[in-house]
Amino acid sequence: MRLRIAHATTYRYEPPATGVIQVLRMTPGSHDGQYVAEWRIDVSSDARMDMHEDAFGNITHVMTHGAIADLTITVSGLIETHDTGGVLRGTNERFPPGLFLRTTQLTAVNPAMANFARALRAESEHDVLGFLHTLMTQISEHMTFDEDPTTSGTSAVEAFGLKRGVCQDYAHIFIACARSGGVPARFVSGHFLRSDGMTRQPAGHAWAEAFVPDLGWVGFDAANCICTTDAHARIATGLDYLGAAPIRGTRYGGGTEALSVAVTVEQAGRPGQWQSQTQS
Repeated sequence: MRLRIAHATTYRYEPPATGVIQVLRMTPGSHDGQYVAEWRIDVSSDARMDMHEDAFGNITHVMTHGAIADLTITVSGLIETHDTGGVLRGTNERFPPGLFLRTTQLTAVNPAMANFARALRAESEHDVLGFLHTLMTQISEHMTFDEDPTTSGTSAVEAFGLKRGVCQDYAHIFIACARSGGVPARFVSGHFLRSDGMTRQPAGHAWAEAFVPDLGWVGFDAANCICTTDAHARIATGLDYLGAAPIRGTRYGGGTEALSVAVTVEQAGRPGQWQSQTQS
């Protein structure tokens, strides 16, 4: 599948900020099942941009700017994807899977979640993959998708108690419960081509990957209750959202800050069709 993606984030500062630093994890990498055909980052104002790879291998840009009132960061490109049955291959794994058993503030469990995970794990004691599929299904049934009650700082415990949240919350709950069951899991930020034809979206997408012995890392999209497919474009990974967030940063000075995000994910035409369109 050929996915055409555009992601624009706009900041407005009133009065203007005296300085801004933003860390961008918005550039995908290529691996088995995903090839980045083209990708670019545009900033509305002249800013310094330094690129490197973070500890997890994510392509990261650090943007710095002086006094500014309005700032728009846009990424866009074309990614070719292939369905691998949810199994991730061809990535450069810098750490052993056991690192992803580490708990963070956003992925801790409370007694109710620990008991929830323990009961599911007991049913699939020697079947890690079966445990993960059941966990995904149970989380999907437990939760209701709702954009209102949670924020980027909402923990898995809080979202589990609310029984409501967005894809980030589903991923955090899945990760927390998988780790509680002894299975390494990590957070993934990216994009998703919706099956209902809605190409304009209010934000990017998020899911989890869990490590299955003799199989490797497998993607689980609990918000849609599916393993990852060629409709998913993988951008960055981390222990939780904070390590894989598309944009994190700070500003100096200024007063109020207004933020807006616009995302478009659509299926591009076949290679020949796409080339003829760009040439016209």
